[in-house]
Amino acid sequence: MTPRRSFLTTAAAALAAPLADLGCIAERPVAPATPLRTRAVTRVVDAQPTLEGAGVHLRRSLGTRALPLLDPFLMLDEVHSERPEDYMAGFPTHPHRGFETVTYVLEGAAEHRDSMGNHGRLSAGSAQWMTAGRGVVHSEMPALVAGGMWLFQFWINLPRADKMTAPRYQDIAPERIVEARREGARVRLVAGTLDGRTGPVRGIVTAPQMVDMKLDPRGRATVDVAPDHTAFVYVIEGRVKFGPDDAPLRAGQLGVLSPGGRVAAKSDGGGRFLLVSARPLGEPVARGGPFVMNTDAEIRQAWDDYRSGRLVRP
Repeated sequence: MTPRRSFLTTAAAALAAPLADLGCIAERPVAPATPLRTRAVTRVVDAQPTLEGAGVHLRRSLGTRALPLLDPFLMLDEVHSERPEDYMAGFPTHPHRGFETVTYVLEGAAEHRDSMGNHGRLSAGSAQWMTAGRGVVHSEMPALVAGGMWLFQFWINLPRADKMTAPRYQDIAPERIVEARREGARVRLVAGTLDGRTGPVRGIVTAPQMVDMKLDPRGRATVDVAPDHTAFVYVIEGRVKFGPDDAPLRAGQLGVLSPGGRVAAKSDGGGRFLLVSARPLGEPVARGGPFVMNTDAEIRQAWDDYRSGRLVRP
């Protein structure tokens, strides 16, 4: 995966990326907010269609010219098609270092393999949180099943102190994701806490919260979030209004949220959205193909390690 080109770019394509594409972006931490302040939508970004990997059609809303970075989030992609020719080419073997990938499957299935000998299958309703850390080489290939493919993947940066940590996976089966009814909505909690319950993803340094919420027609709901965390919403289906100003978002739109301790949502005809938040890092970001580090020199070192076989350690 490359933040500029693909969330699962092949190693061959990544090796072709010039070092001129590398860039450092200094991020400032989000200012503390009043805990009970309801967050407002400060920016709306339309997901843009693009062709990535070995020929996969997807839509990208974060990691584009319109929104290149939302500290600590680096990218958000959506793959949604009932046509196998749109996604079956998949994302063959490619490397990563310095960040985490999160895959959330709504429909279909995908198989992953990596250089450490891990092999798994992500089915509909499941999630995977992969910490690439110091280095991993893996592939993610769709499985042909009835109904097509619908999944999301986003990248979360790792702080400087944790970029070279040992890689690991958290594969979360559908039945492990916390589900509940609250107010006028159905909720799936993948990470973080909500109403005293904790999602199955654990031990992530940026302390993320990830909620999949489906509002009933004329339904409304609120979610408490950490006031100092970066947060965004992405509408999956229908139309949803957010915040004190009832800012309307439709399917395929991402809304950046202002600081605050609460997210309020409602929908006239029903809608579904992802709410994701995490602690910002406030560190420089250097990107180069499938690697995310703090400096251009560290990116060059990652390429050298990959080419020499040192990226992946026993």
